Amino acid sequence: MAATRTELMAYLDALGVRTSTLEHPAVFTVAESAALRGRIAGGKSKNLLLKDKKGRLFLVSAEDDAAVDLKRLHEKLGAQGRLSFASADQLRAVWGVEPGSVTPFGAINDRDGLVTVALDAALMAHDTVNFHPLENTATTAIAPGDLIRFLQATGHEPMVGPFADPAVAEAGD
Repeated sequence: MAATRTELMAYLDALGVRTSTLEHPAVFTVAESAALRGRIAGGKSKNLLLKDKKGRLFLVSAEDDAAVDLKRLHEKLGAQGRLSFASADQLRAVWGVEPGSVTPFGAINDRDGLVTVALDAALMAHDTVNFHPLENTATTAIAPGDLIRFLQATGHEPMVGPFADPAVAEAGD
């Protein structure tokens, strides 16, 4: 059974990880979350659960306005062939969240280590980064180093690198 938001917060607390959480109406897309911009400091994220041709799963977290080139991303991740989106059923079964709530915090539910986590370096350059705490009715701020510590504690050694296209992301600023 998937961890609850309360269980996630207790796990983070047990690790000594400090977070702050903002409650808000449910948001399902980056566009819907734009209304929260002035209320949330730090790096705002988009999170994609992807699969390669062999069925390997990847969570990619990047800045919300960055462009992620799915036609070339497999080369950066070491994936087999082009990537596509994981199904809603895979999202629920492996990551323990509903569509619209994809987050690195889902690692708490992937006890078999089926997902490779890839964090974009531009997102991780912020003092704080923001993700849904397993549900899309809140956003939790965490220091990048603490996010990495959380992921490592769940058995997910994250890859940190240039996974989004900085030239496209800069053009959108």
